Amino acid sequence: MCLYNFCVKNINCVFNAPKWRLFTLLIFTVVVLNSPLRSQTYPPVIVGAERIEQYLPFLEGKQVGFVVNQTSRVGACHLIDTLNNRGVCVARIFAPEHGFRGNADAGENIGETFDDRTGAVVASIYGKKRKPTKEDLEGLDVVVFDIQDVGARFYTYISTLFYVMEACAEAGIVVVVLDRPNPNGHLVDGPVLDTRYTSFVGIAPLPIAHGCTVGELAQLFKGECWINQGYDLNLTVVACENYTHHTPYDLPIKPSPNLPTMRSVLLYPSLCLFEGSTCSVGRGTEWPFEVVGHPDFGLDSFCFTPVPNNGNKHPIFQESICYGWDFHQLSIDSLRNSNQLNISWLIDFYRSFPNKSVFFRRDNFLDLLSGSNKLRQQVQAGMSEAEIRATWSEDLAVFLSIRKRYLLYE
Repeated sequence: MCLYNFCVKNINCVFNAPKWRLFTLLIFTVVVLNSPLRSQTYPPVIVGAERIEQYLPFLEGKQVGFVVNQTSRVGACHLIDTLNNRGVCVARIFAPEHGFRGNADAGENIGETFDDRTGAVVASIYGKKRKPTKEDLEGLDVVVFDIQDVGARFYTYISTLFYVMEACAEAGIVVVVLDRPNPNGHLVDGPVLDTRYTSFVGIAPLPIAHGCTVGELAQLFKGECWINQGYDLNLTVVACENYTHHTPYDLPIKPSPNLPTMRSVLLYPSLCLFEGSTCSVGRGTEWPFEVVGHPDFGLDSFCFTPVPNNGNKHPIFQESICYGWDFHQLSIDSLRNSNQLNISWLIDFYRSFPNKSVFFRRDNFLDLLSGSNKLRQQVQAGMSEAEIRATWSEDLAVFLSIRKRYLLYE
């Protein structure tokens, strides 16, 4: 019975009750109202892009470049349109993975185009060219970065941030980062990248789940001199309001084609490790990053069949039945309350897989995702989750001490 119904049902008895009963009811009410089980209410988060008066002075009268995608919104309006209407000169737009509008396949090369509304050149910085060139930046005074991240090292928008900051540092151009919440901001876990395995899915020595917003990462990249000439970079971060790393935040727009739900976003740091295997994580289904399976698995009754769809023109195992595990019934609250990556899923799936010699991709892509060759070798050697975790605990503790210096939020 909820507290409201309890009180209504007993309201007629309260005034005729003995004093000890009144005292008991008072204590009960106070305890329930202050119970951690009682649902909390949070003031609405105000993202950096919505705090226009904080950063408009940096842009007025300047030639401005923008690193943006479909998540770059001020309310219902795209940041580009919002600022163009305020008289800001949109001189160039840089499109990351999935493109300016966010509808391209993962890994798809995107050519140079023009934005119909502003006439600005839209230059791709994904594919063959991942770092803006001097020619790309020529004539610009400021570059604004505003893209929603999901808190995993291998999510490539933070690699784009890294390269943009580095290019601007080298060219003497101001960078303004409009911060947005990290929906996995409570989670700091996983092996820290060995810099010998640096790649576009692992740009810096971060753990898999880094627990930072893009604004905090920008400060970290600069402050730790991880980017070339970082000490020269003129960086401004416009922070969010009403946000902490434990504030539940539902993304208003899907951050990429294969993360369409909050459940997929929360599962992504753990399930993306399966991208280093020959399994499907549900690309080409209704549940990308909410399921995992393989045609040869066959141990469970759950199955799915990948087919081409928006953002997945050629999904792995297209038109083939994949057998495996279903995670799309897990509650959002249970995932948000988890404070660890779940590597047991990868371990257990490998142990149950019939032909282990073909489980991991031949190119050892898991090594790039996990940050070294250790996780793959540990899984193959049959190590337990606890044993594997122990091997990354020391590096993780060092990262936590570094991270603490750059946090903008509680």
